Amino acid sequence: MNRIARSLVVIAMVAGPVAACSSTATRESTGEYIDSAAITTKVKAELVKDPDTKAGQISVETFKDVVQLSGFVDTAAARTRAEEIARSISGVRAVRNDLVVK
Repeated sequence: MNRIARSLVVIAMVAGPVAACSSTATRESTGEYIDSAAITTKVKAELVKDPDTKAGQISVETFKDVVQLSGFVDTAAARTRAEEIARSISGVRAVRNDLVVK
């Protein structure tokens, strides 16, 4: 193998894993995934602590620092409170509140 071919092989070996860790519009990078998981955990923990929200009825998902709340709550106040809790978590960029009052 000549020197140029070897250089290309080395570049491909280094660039391949880096490209696999990068973010796209529909996929989080490894770091973003970890951050999203941490945000989700923090939101769920705060929902459990709050007496107005029933955390078992609320699903929390985070993608690129945007939290989505879904599921059912008993009152409009609980819906609002769940959104307030999610917004209060450090690192949350936005909240999509898809909770339904039953």
